[in-house]
Amino acid sequence: MNVHDKAYELAKAIKESSEYKDMKEFRSIIDGDASSKSMLEDFRNRQNELQQKMAGGEMPPQEHMEQLQKQYEELARNPRINQLFDAERRLSIVLEDVQRIIAEPLQAMLK
Repeated sequence: MNVHDKAYELAKAIKESSEYKDMKEFRSIIDGDASSKSMLEDFRNRQNELQQKMAGGEMPPQEHMEQLQKQYEELARNPRINQLFDAERRLSIVLEDVQRIIAEPLQAMLK
């Protein structure tokens, strides 16, 4: 058994999953709507900026965190974007499960 071959099989299975297909479909719908796409891109950019600051050990001001939360809530009221957020959550759960399953042999060895 070749581990790399299995990894490619897993990547293919993920691409064929309903979670992945749903996310791709909703992303395509949003990309076709300039207003939704712009709002989502702005949110993602602000989110990435805050995450980078936090990864660098800098805690962003509470005000910035609250603004990002308000922006998220506003975006979630957009049905198309809310569908994308839901699809992203579902795919994230699948990927977290896969990560946990893959890590099991290593965890067992460390015990």
